[in-house]
Amino acid sequence: MPGTRKLGRPTAARRAMLRAMVTFLLEKGRIETTVTRAKEVRSLTEKMITIAKVPSLANKRLVHAFLTKESVGKKLFDEIAPRYDRRDGGYTRIIRTGARRGDAAEMAILELVK
Repeated sequence: MPGTRKLGRPTAARRAMLRAMVTFLLEKGRIETTVTRAKEVRSLTEKMITIAKVPSLANKRLVHAFLTKESVGKKLFDEIAPRYDRRDGGYTRIIRTGARRGDAAEMAILELVK
């Protein structure tokens, strides 16, 4: 269930961070972050892609209300969602890369599947 991890932040800061990370992932195609954050972002990103597969006005409003950049919402509906129209979930992949040098946090690359 998404949103159950607190990630050491207050609710508003956590929600803002996750929205920004989902937007950046959809914009760039891959991000490097901790494994825990990657799991949260993966869940939210897959929900956004699933919503965008049906380009209704209500779905466009839902997506644009969540994402922080309007251009990324347009890219999601025009390029990303049609790429996964025959796929039922599994739009992202988490690749573990090892521990971060400073605090030994487990790092991962989160990317969209081609």
